[in-house]
Amino acid sequence: MPQNPRDPVRRRLLKLAGAAGWVGCLGAAGAPGEAQSLPALFDDLERRTFNFFWQRANEANGLVPDRYPSKSNCSIAAVGFALTAYPIGVERGYVSRPEAAQRVLTTLRFFANAPQGPQPNGVSGYRGFFYHQLDMQSGLRTARCELSSIDTALLLAGMLYCRGYFDRADAIEAQIRQLADRIYEAVEWTWLQVRAPLICMGRTPEHGFIPTHWRGYDEAMIMYLLALGSPTHAVGADAWASWTATYDQTWGSYYGYEHLGFAPLFGHQFSHVWVDFRGLQDSYMRARGIDYFENSRRAAYAQRAYAIANPMGWKGHDASVWGLTACDGPVHARFEYDGKPREFKDYAARGAGLKHSLDDGTIAPTASIACLPFAPEIVVESVVELKRRYGEHIYAEYGFLDAFNPSFDFKVPLKFGHVVPGFGWVDTDYLGIDQGPILAMIGNYRDELIWRVMRRDRYLRAGLLKAGFSGGWLAQG
Repeated sequence: MPQNPRDPVRRRLLKLAGAAGWVGCLGAAGAPGEAQSLPALFDDLERRTFNFFWQRANEANGLVPDRYPSKSNCSIAAVGFALTAYPIGVERGYVSRPEAAQRVLTTLRFFANAPQGPQPNGVSGYRGFFYHQLDMQSGLRTARCELSSIDTALLLAGMLYCRGYFDRADAIEAQIRQLADRIYEAVEWTWLQVRAPLICMGRTPEHGFIPTHWRGYDEAMIMYLLALGSPTHAVGADAWASWTATYDQTWGSYYGYEHLGFAPLFGHQFSHVWVDFRGLQDSYMRARGIDYFENSRRAAYAQRAYAIANPMGWKGHDASVWGLTACDGPVHARFEYDGKPREFKDYAARGAGLKHSLDDGTIAPTASIACLPFAPEIVVESVVELKRRYGEHIYAEYGFLDAFNPSFDFKVPLKFGHVVPGFGWVDTDYLGIDQGPILAMIGNYRDELIWRVMRRDRYLRAGLLKAGFSGGWLAQG
């Protein structure tokens, strides 16, 4: 890993950093409590990204759209990221603490009182879980979607963060804590262990339990930790052992970086929004001699190395423009590019890894930005360059648009976005689950805002200990 200041790559970045006035931001997130500086662009990006959640949420119930400006349903995962965003807005001075607390209370009241039941219509969830998508106004299930274990977990993570942040004695903040406990304790994790000890991905009233289960390694670490830490419906410690049992299948060296692989970068980021994994090791990572934080750092470097190699020959991919993850794309179709037939996708889990790669030339800014705490020495340069090189096309009201593809300039009907003559395809939407990690990880890098609160969360601590984690902040009592 290029961590030594004498390394030529790092030396070049230090030189660039000094010229731009942001040397203080180089190096992965350091000792707990150590504030980090960033270029002014990040101040603007933070504010714009926060505004997405603050302005686009339904003020009457706290629900957040899956995407904007396209009309869409609520994504409960996006609500989890919105709840995580509101305290950031308080700390940065965008909104007052009472304003944020009221928005959080409105959101939690909705979910605490939302109808639950086995029927396919007229409900928001069942057995404590919530449907993946809800109607923005009524809050009821829509689009025949599934009760989602992972999306419920992401929603809960935001709730528990607010439970820890709003710790004052006034009535509103006390209600936030009470409702967060109530909603979390109602989730019947063991009900979804239909192939115990693994947790099922979800269930629909029409077809029953989804036949696939969460088995590592991906974004579901946070789900298992919350299921393990539940005070009412906890899964057993054997769930974590089963979750990690297939890790060896994806461990290996990719573009010179040995790590536990998952092709789209969101799998290396989502759980880290709420969990400070620095120095924490379960039995698998103890045997490998690293932690999940270092693993994500290596994944970021591997994707950057992949972009530099650019095996598919796409336009614009290089040391500064990199990052493949789940995101929008132009259309699901095949066209000839550079003399070869190429398949392009609309929304897809793009990524690059040992076992799976999907690269159609589409870059999602969230992929690199949300790696900021892991590898700021390559991420800061990337964000600055993205804005300098492409900002007029991809940076707008709420920060970076979801995705872009300089190689796609075909004049065909599109699923998402539009083609800018002379530039290529650009999305016209922002996605809540991509906006959330941008804001959260900038916050964690700057001053560990989310991590500091979640290190005090008794449920998370219980889950980590039950999974066999030790070291890091867990050792501090």
